[in-house]
Amino acid sequence: MKTLRLESASLIVALAATISLIALMVWALAQTGGNPGGLGINNQSGEIDIEAGMAPLIALPEIDGRFIDISEFKGQIVMVDFWSSWCPPCVAEASDLTSTYELYKSKDVAFVGIAIWDEESKIRRHMNTFAVNYPNAIDFQGKVAIAYGVRGIPEKFFLDRKGNIVKKYVGPISSETLSDILDGLISTPV
Repeated sequence: MKTLRLESASLIVALAATISLIALMVWALAQTGGNPGGLGINNQSGEIDIEAGMAPLIALPEIDGRFIDISEFKGQIVMVDFWSSWCPPCVAEASDLTSTYELYKSKDVAFVGIAIWDEESKIRRHMNTFAVNYPNAIDFQGKVAIAYGVRGIPEKFFLDRKGNIVKKYVGPISSETLSDILDGLISTPV
């Protein structure tokens, strides 16, 4: 009788552990947008507290064949945007990014888009559709995204004039919020 209770208890513990593991896997899959081992889609927006530090180097092929080197932008405020053409929030914010870039490009502000895990033809179509005219690179294997600690898209990193990451914003961003962040960085003494 005691053996039967022990076996029943062991079976219940094993079953509970299995159910917990399955629940954890379902939760993890949901966090990555249903893409195992991949990025999640950031539908919620907001600024994330970060500790300022030097931005990881970016040396990637640009859509037009040239290379983007983040050090080229030293002395400017830089917004680095990680995105993909298959990401609904990325598509939703594209017009706001383009129009805001037009307002700030003469104010020593640079935008750099980094398309990750996407196809070049779809990236080009997206850029043409939204008249994106700031540099965009392709991070086919996600190495730069990993170096920046990107966990979902869209995700933006703001660099000061010295090349330090000083702000991080996840999710789609409005023109107003983007302008507020850029104005704050522009007015910050060097």
